[in-house]
Amino acid sequence: MKSITFDQTGKPTDILKLTELSTPEPGPNEVRVKVIAAPINPSDIMFVQNLYGIRPQLPSGAGFEGVGIVEAVGEGVQMRTGIRVSFTSIGTWSEYAIAHHRSLIPVPDAMSDEVAAQLFVNPFTAYAMVQDSGVPEGGWLMLTAAGSAFGKLVIQLCAMRGIKTIGTVRRDEMNDELKALGLTEVINTESENLAARVKQITDGVGVACILDAVGGHTATEAIKCLARGGKMLIYGLMSLQDPVLNAGLLIFRELTVKGFWLTDWMRRVDSQTRMDVAQNVIGLLTSGKIQMPVEATYPLHEITEAVEHADRPGRRGKILLKP
Repeated sequence: MKSITFDQTGKPTDILKLTELSTPEPGPNEVRVKVIAAPINPSDIMFVQNLYGIRPQLPSGAGFEGVGIVEAVGEGVQMRTGIRVSFTSIGTWSEYAIAHHRSLIPVPDAMSDEVAAQLFVNPFTAYAMVQDSGVPEGGWLMLTAAGSAFGKLVIQLCAMRGIKTIGTVRRDEMNDELKALGLTEVINTESENLAARVKQITDGVGVACILDAVGGHTATEAIKCLARGGKMLIYGLMSLQDPVLNAGLLIFRELTVKGFWLTDWMRRVDSQTRMDVAQNVIGLLTSGKIQMPVEATYPLHEITEAVEHADRPGRRGKILLKP
């Protein structure tokens, strides 16, 4: 089978390669999935660079999620073959992938392959983080990198719940699209003073919660926008720079700054909560109430072009690999 692999960590365009491997056999509690499509997410790129919470065991496959057909099952798996599933694993950028049976989510016929390929990482994270934010209807939530695929999901979820949102961008070409999705206010961090604009928008109160994916200077400035007792949830570090925390702000405004990683969240919550999130996410996506656009698809042998496209600023949708 053909698979995208890497023997050393580093810049994806330099180290990712198309490799011919033996088709794997599932072990106990595992299934083999014939991959239909898999997205390129920021977490995939961080993993390849050895900057993620899970460290690659070299040589390694790449890609954390996808959609495919269950082709073979291992011992202890009570699942029929031939069903279409969304799944998570390491090495989904491949013609076949091995996944633990508990990581599989059967997808309804009404859900397209393009949406099902993206079912887990962004939608589950967005849903869980909006829940954890604790922002009530009518409250303010701020998100950095609002134009990302994840940001667009958060905007739509908040709009459905009546939560007002402020999104940061570095370019203005997507502002109308973000407003159409439900973003209440947009701030260009390259041309506007973030803290001053948020103070103006919220009548001096600040926002109850910030979801940050950027880190560095953006997160440092964003912390100043929190209301008393507010919290920042950090789920990414696109700038590859740590924010500077102002101890005075943390102390005298009683602020909370904490990390969020979906893998740990899934371990932390009970099975009923996980099931509820899955049902809600699938329902929203299948009904079309939440959109997850795809900008382009690439075959495996064009992996270099695909990751370059995924890193391109101003994208309006996810980049998919289709083996």
